[in-house]
Amino acid sequence: MSLQIYIIRRFLFVIPLLLGITVVSFLIANAIPADPINANLPQNALNDENLVRAFREKWGLDKPLIEQYFTYLGNLLRGDLGVSIKTRQPIVEDIQQFLPATIELATVSIVLGLAMGIGVGVISAVWKNSIADYVARTFVVIGVSFPVFVLALIGLTVLHVQLGLVAGPGRLDFIVRDPPHVTGLFTVDSALAGQWDKFGNAVSHLVLPSLILGSYVAGIIARITRSSLLEVLGMDYIRTARSKGVRERWVIVRHALSNAMIPVVTVIGISYGNLLVGSVLIESIFAWPGIGRYAFRASTSQDFPAIMGVSFLIAFIYVVVNFIVDILYYFLDPRIRVA
Repeated sequence: MSLQIYIIRRFLFVIPLLLGITVVSFLIANAIPADPINANLPQNALNDENLVRAFREKWGLDKPLIEQYFTYLGNLLRGDLGVSIKTRQPIVEDIQQFLPATIELATVSIVLGLAMGIGVGVISAVWKNSIADYVARTFVVIGVSFPVFVLALIGLTVLHVQLGLVAGPGRLDFIVRDPPHVTGLFTVDSALAGQWDKFGNAVSHLVLPSLILGSYVAGIIARITRSSLLEVLGMDYIRTARSKGVRERWVIVRHALSNAMIPVVTVIGISYGNLLVGSVLIESIFAWPGIGRYAFRASTSQDFPAIMGVSFLIAFIYVVVNFIVDILYYFLDPRIRVA
C-alpha cells in the first residue's frame, strides 16, 4: 500500500469521527444541569424579564436544541467557534491566547518524559532482574502512582520556597515583560527576538512543571518500553542475530528497539494528547495561563459556547495526534506497507 492511499484512508475515517464529536460535545454542554443566565447575569438583573429575554436571544438560548446545533455546526465549518459569554471575545481568539502556553509546557514535558522513559525502559529490559532493573521499576511505580499535584506542591514548597533552586509560578518573573508575540511560545519568541535573558527566564519557569509532568509520562513510557522490548528480545530473529556474532549493542538498537517502539509510539501519542488537554491542576498550581485553566473557568461559569469550543479543540487534538501516530505506524511496521 502506498503512503498516499494509506493517508487518504485514515483521513476519510477522521471526517465522520469529527462530526460525531461535534454531536457529543454539543449534547454534553447542553446536558449540564445549570443555567448560564444565573452564572453570567448579576443578581439584580435576574429579576428583569426583558434583560433575561435579551440575554437568551443574544446567545441563541431561546432556540430549539436542534437549531442551535446546526447553527453551531455551520459556524464551525467556517472556522467560527462562537463568542465566549464570559470574556465577550471570539473563542478562537481566546484559544490562540491560551493554547501556546499549554503547547510549550506539554512539548517540553513529553521530550523529558521520552528521554527518561525510554532510557529507563531499555535499561530495565536489557539488565532484567538486576539491581538496575529493580531501581528502574521502582522509578516507574513512583512516577505512575504518585499524584502529580502532590509532587507539584512538594516541588514548589521545597525547591522554590525553601531552597530557591527553581523559578516559581508563572511563565516569566513578575518584573519581566513578555517577548514580542510571534508564536506565543515564550522560549521560541524570545530566541527569535534575540532576548536571551528572557529566554533563560522562560526556561527556568518551565523546569519544575515540565519535570513533574515528564516524570509521570516517563513512568508510563518506561513500563511499556520494558515489556515490549522484553517480548522482542525473546524472538527467534534476535537469537539468530546473536548467533551470527552481531554485537549486543547493535542487536538492541537496530533490531530489537525499532520493533519494540511500535506500541511505545501509541503511548507517546496518547500521553502527549493528555498533556495538552489534561494538565488543569498543574496549570492552576503554577499559575500557568494555559487551555486547561480556560476550560475550567468556562465550565464553572456555564459558558456554553466556550465549553463546546474547548471540547471540540480537545477532541480535535486527540484525533490529530492519533492520525500522526497512524502515519508513523506506516514507517515503523512493514506489515502495513505490504498489506
